[in-house]
Amino acid sequence: MQRRHFMAAAAIAATGDIARAQTTAHYPARPVRMIVPFPPGGPTDVMGRTAAKAMGEQLGQSCIVENKAGAGGNIGTDAVAKAAPDGYTIGLAAISSLAIAPHLYTNLSFNVEKDFTPISLVGTTPCALVVHLDAPFTDLKGLIAYAKAHPGQLNYATSGIGTSNHLAAELLQSVAGIQLTHVPYKGSSQIVPDLLSGTIMMSMESSLATTLQHIQAGKLRAIAITSPQRAKALPQVPTVAESGYSGFAVETWFGLVAPAATPKPIIQRLADAWATGAKGPEVQTTFDHIAANLRATTPAQFAAFMRTENQRFGELIRSTGIKAE
Repeated sequence: MQRRHFMAAAAIAATGDIARAQTTAHYPARPVRMIVPFPPGGPTDVMGRTAAKAMGEQLGQSCIVENKAGAGGNIGTDAVAKAAPDGYTIGLAAISSLAIAPHLYTNLSFNVEKDFTPISLVGTTPCALVVHLDAPFTDLKGLIAYAKAHPGQLNYATSGIGTSNHLAAELLQSVAGIQLTHVPYKGSSQIVPDLLSGTIMMSMESSLATTLQHIQAGKLRAIAITSPQRAKALPQVPTVAESGYSGFAVETWFGLVAPAATPKPIIQRLADAWATGAKGPEVQTTFDHIAANLRATTPAQFAAFMRTENQRFGELIRSTGIKAE
């Protein structure tokens, strides 16, 4: 009797394995949905739509972008976590949800380690210190000196508490031994008018996309880039590391993830589709237009990168005592 039950269970398991193998072999058999957890029209949306088009061409099926914005990217990212793990729903998730939110929110609706399978890093953008032309300093050295002479009196804007640019500013204060006053906005688009008018003298931008045209027109000044290398769009602006703080590096990054338990062959198929699609000249041109660095990695490389970033920003948040509103 037990033997018959065992054989029946084994037959059912084998049938399931065969069905999954057949599904994987014919993937994708219909369009793939890519959730972008930010509103249409912004740099992240442009990045997602560019990746979706390039991947769709390689997959032989449409890759359709669905914008699901809110809660700093957490709503859309949660939707990816709760989707069926069949490869037909993926997401372009950001550092804010994958490496920062887990350390800011005690009631986060998803678990980064348990709910996602990494596919590939897609792009990075350097944070940048951008100042009004009337600011009493023209470079990072001058900013540090001014901040030390006027502790707590220098305000800086970011697109919100716990964003990558906020953490970049917190890290700068820590390594430079200065005290600045944070003024969080609801988004970069609201900062630019105040920065241009001089209502606020300085902003730590999460991307150059919103201020680049004003910097190039001579209406604003960029004084430092937070990435390891200088920004391609502003090669004349030194990095924080070059300005005396060796090893300083903070970038806003975006990567493709799928729900946990998505079959490995499908994950690899998606990663390969992006790796090949990313080589297209139109992709590089679009990324240059939004001042983003094009990236493509293996799933294992992206998984290792996510673990490192999660640990690094967790330590920074704990050491600075940053609290979500």
